[in-house]
Amino acid sequence: MNQMMSPEQLEPTEDEPVVKAGRPRASEAEARLQDLLNTAGDLFHEKGYSKCSLELIAREARVAVRTIYVKFGGKAGLFKALIMQRKEEYFAKMEDMEHSKQPIRDILVDFADCFNQLVSSPGAIGMYQIVIAEAHHNPELAEAFFDAGPRQTREMLARFFARPDIRAQIRDDVPEERLPVHLLNCITGDQLKRFLFESRCGIGMDGGREQIELGVDLFLRSVLR
Repeated sequence: MNQMMSPEQLEPTEDEPVVKAGRPRASEAEARLQDLLNTAGDLFHEKGYSKCSLELIAREARVAVRTIYVKFGGKAGLFKALIMQRKEEYFAKMEDMEHSKQPIRDILVDFADCFNQLVSSPGAIGMYQIVIAEAHHNPELAEAFFDAGPRQTREMLARFFARPDIRAQIRDDVPEERLPVHLLNCITGDQLKRFLFESRCGIGMDGGREQIELGVDLFLRSVLR
């Protein structure tokens, strides 16, 4: 089971102090969950995926190993939950693509801006490098990464392009299933390669907002009627 469960189900280890009556258990459980994810992220970044055991993560986060299995299904599920959390933090700032009434260009520029901030963040770059380095020996890691990141992003874009009002603006000869990948290619170009091979310090796209808008305009000129 790889789906995150409610924070209330996060259990303390036997050597941790018992929560006193009257304390806000929900907020404490949420804090424990956040601490677990932060600890796992730091350890994955420091030691790599294969050398970072659940026992180590549990000990550093002061939770039981069984808790990680119950909540996340194992190490791959924990890694996936970490990716999903960080992705949601960036996209939470973006207006809902499926219901936004803004012009198509404004919606896509908003998306591209959030997407660029996400993929150029030090945390995301570190995760990309971990996956590339270890995916051959840990196929479950690559699957968890793709499912939580690229797949969900493409599905979100696919739902947007499937909106009748949006689809009506796109040429009939453009395959709908190609639109998400084409957009991502236009707004990132070769930047992803730079993110993977240059410093882990966030570097962002060359030209910032201007470059983002140029990528979106390039996409729209190639697909609009």
